[in-house]
Amino acid sequence: MQSTFLAWLFRMPLIKRWSLMFCVKPENVAEHSHQVAIVAHLLAVIKNQKFAGKLNADKVATVALYHEASETRFGDIVSPTKYANAEIAREFKKIEYLAEKQCLESLPTEFQALFTDIIVQDNVDQEYKQIVKAADILVAYIKALDELNHQNHEFDHVKERLELKLNSLKQQMPEVEYFMSTFISACSATVDKLNEVHTTTNSP
Repeated sequence: MQSTFLAWLFRMPLIKRWSLMFCVKPENVAEHSHQVAIVAHLLAVIKNQKFAGKLNADKVATVALYHEASETRFGDIVSPTKYANAEIAREFKKIEYLAEKQCLESLPTEFQALFTDIIVQDNVDQEYKQIVKAADILVAYIKALDELNHQNHEFDHVKERLELKLNSLKQQMPEVEYFMSTFISACSATVDKLNEVHTTTNSP
């Protein structure tokens, strides 16, 4: 019997993010998930190497790759809608849970136990979930900076809202503060500027 698991996940490039906003550079859920996986992996490595963490960075990256699996069923729900009030947020959480269960159940039965704490977000270890959530916010922040760098002021309020979240996270997660001071500013650089920095860094 054919599994539809991969077919659903391969539809991620069709799902548009920031659907209520004008974007200079359109973004889809597949791109977003890949970026979140990279950032989450980096955060886990930073936590382990500098702040006595004990995370499996590879598993963190895997959880991040699947963290938007529910959107293959119902699309991307923008934050202002999803969190309009507590009741609406609860209902959307129920919908996401059902979509994650459907995604899990589309796998062959023999593999489902291996994926349940990766796809179903309620089953993800809390420390891993926290890292992925931080990465999700950081990737959205980098997106906002990029759009603003292209003079798209649709993202003014996004930057402000995310900075409040990141300021709070930095108090709880030193790896977030280290990540921001080490990686964020270069993300808005042009390719020529990046090459200049690379050349300067590697000069004898």
